[in-house]
Amino acid sequence: MNRKIFVFIAVLALVGTLGGIIVVGPTIVVGGFETDTTNQNVKTLPPVTIELIDISVLKISERSATIQVEFEIFNPNPRAIIVQTMDYQLFETTFSNYEQLDGGTIGSRPQGMLEFGSNYYTLLGNNSIVLKDKIVVPNTLSDGLWNALKTDTASWRISGTVYYNLSSMTSGQENTLDYEFFK
Repeated sequence: MNRKIFVFIAVLALVGTLGGIIVVGPTIVVGGFETDTTNQNVKTLPPVTIELIDISVLKISERSATIQVEFEIFNPNPRAIIVQTMDYQLFETTFSNYEQLDGGTIGSRPQGMLEFGSNYYTLLGNNSIVLKDKIVVPNTLSDGLWNALKTDTASWRISGTVYYNLSSMTSGQENTLDYEFFK
């Protein structure tokens, strides 16, 4: 028999297997604790929780202030999740509740094809992780704000969004959690 027929059959079987894997895929959805009534195979799991641990002024000089923010993210699910990014906006509320003092992003999201060396965090089931970031704020703002930073009497508001997946970077849907804390 001709070898091309065997090669064709092997390639066809491989494509069929990969197509089946892509079509079936993982079926976990974030939401409440009950199961989805439209598809009995889909389990609904609780979303991650986030807490603000601390906002502190680490160093202050005539030119700038270094502020550190710390968050704890908890995964109540039995499966691991991937925390891609955590965006945040920082406000000093005695200075302005609407004018953002600074902000940032912890982690990174893949753009297009998967990036090797991406900065994302794997969070195992029923565990937590502490994410920290440092912000350098130049001294171009009001004297009242700078005095509040020096005397550690600043009043903070921080808000943002956490982006995470329940399965992997290539399958499953992206989930988001919006948050807002006052300190």
